[in-house]
Amino acid sequence: MATNVSRLKHTRIDLAENVKQRMVELLNTHVVHLTDLWNQTKLAHWNVRGPHFISYHEMLDELAAHLVEAIDNVAERATALGGIAGLPIQDLAAQSKLPKWDLSVTKDVEVLRALADRWAMVANEARKFIEESEEHDSDTADLFTEVSRQLDQDLWFLEAHIEH
Repeated sequence: MATNVSRLKHTRIDLAENVKQRMVELLNTHVVHLTDLWNQTKLAHWNVRGPHFISYHEMLDELAAHLVEAIDNVAERATALGGIAGLPIQDLAAQSKLPKWDLSVTKDVEVLRALADRWAMVANEARKFIEESEEHDSDTADLFTEVSRQLDQDLWFLEAHIEH
């Protein structure tokens, strides 16, 4: 999906070129979804309203910061494998599979539910990518595991706020 350039740059990492290419594709796909999730989380952070505004506002800012770290780590792995990382924002928007954020949703619990749905999509994608990468590239699989673990914890935080 999110392949930028089909030809890899030379690297001394001793994985087969086809493995590196596939890992770069997975990594860039994840960068697209992590970046879209970051943007949607910031939209929620800026626009959430309700009696628990400040706690949600602060929590969403912290969750967005976790995404910035994940985006950087995943993109840097793509370049370490000889790929080009990321996409221009216009291409990113066209390639993301996440639902578009509805700016009219501002009520606290509705915002958290919408975010939890998207967070789950990206966390589940990370697990899928762990399975696909672990046979050929344990370092990339390990990175997806690290990202998945943080996404799952953050999803837990979101879900804990919407349970009754």
